[in-house]
Amino acid sequence: MPSTSPPALRIVASRPDPAIVTLPWSTPLEEWGDQHLVNLPRGLSRHVVRIVRLGARTYAVKETQEPIAFREYRTLRDLHRLGLPAVVPQGVVAGRTDAAGEELPAALITEHLRFSLPYRSLFSHGLRADNLPALVDALVVLLVRLHLSDFFWGDVSLSNVLFRRNAGSFSAYLVDAETGELRPTLSDGMREHDVTVGCENVFAELLDLQAAQTVEGELRAHEVVDLIRDRYDALWTELTGEERFGADEMWRIEQRIERLNDLGFDVEELDIVTDLGGEEIRIQPKVVELGHHCRELQALTGMNVEDGQARRLLNDLAAFTAHFDLGREDRSVVANRWMTQVYEPIMAMIPPEGRGKLEQAEIFHEILEHRWYLSERAGRGIDIFDAARDYLETELVNRPDEALTTE
Repeated sequence: MPSTSPPALRIVASRPDPAIVTLPWSTPLEEWGDQHLVNLPRGLSRHVVRIVRLGARTYAVKETQEPIAFREYRTLRDLHRLGLPAVVPQGVVAGRTDAAGEELPAALITEHLRFSLPYRSLFSHGLRADNLPALVDALVVLLVRLHLSDFFWGDVSLSNVLFRRNAGSFSAYLVDAETGELRPTLSDGMREHDVTVGCENVFAELLDLQAAQTVEGELRAHEVVDLIRDRYDALWTELTGEERFGADEMWRIEQRIERLNDLGFDVEELDIVTDLGGEEIRIQPKVVELGHHCRELQALTGMNVEDGQARRLLNDLAAFTAHFDLGREDRSVVANRWMTQVYEPIMAMIPPEGRGKLEQAEIFHEILEHRWYLSERAGRGIDIFDAARDYLETELVNRPDEALTTE
């Protein structure tokens, strides 16, 4: 009888990296050796997941069934196309077999999100129980942004996201889109389902943390979970709710936009309707997008950072402008002066061994915080460069690495 040839290895990639072919695809992922793996924190997963380094690039590899791998790959590509916060898909490897010719699961490859950590690792990096509301806020903002784009998550949980520091708070990124689906429209019932599942999953995750005694401080799981629904409802209403007022209160349109800007959202389209007599006006945001401050900072400096970090840097730029009485100068010129005289010289002070601890914008934020504490203690203003030197010598040096650096 003619022999049956084993299936050929098939690699589908959006941005091909030839080095992917060199990985030991004929070996089960859980048996990959240290020569391929990177010692980075991984979150809990129902699948085998490993983080690998290929040259200057780092990837997360997850074993799963082939149809699921391709479906999640396409979903993540759609989310990336829409500019939503999710890990970037690299490709799918199918047709894997071991040395004996037995089939192995397909593998989904995503780019590792630098300076990101799973929620459990954050607590080993200094987080306390009283930081949990900040994680909940990040999860809620992610969920609202996905719902605004008609994405049904299906499995909302802390385990399915990665967190990046954002000027003392956090930003959440979707890392597992296996159950997710972009829909033509998202019903209120589907949104409610996601919120309910999120409350149930987070409650169970917090009980696990409590049982493991890995969180410093008192962990009140019920109170934390209640925040999910309260903050989701409040943010959804602010972003999408209808507001009615009299024709003599037109200033309330600008006020609504300013409130959304303060939350970090830009209004791209606003539905304004007046009644037949022109005495009552109804407004409702139709298209909103997070990133108000980071887009403003990027236009001025070219920097691409989290929105909270951008807001903090813009505040320092405003203080710099006021201190040197540069309000009548072109803002982009002032921003360039601030970059070359303040931001870049401070970033140059960071020693090589400190560059993998935090993102540069987060270090700058922490230096500003440190300067405030030093000034309070001294009873006078402290120069930012003096504050930076003290921070680097006393604070940053004791922080654990949160990213691999390729420099």
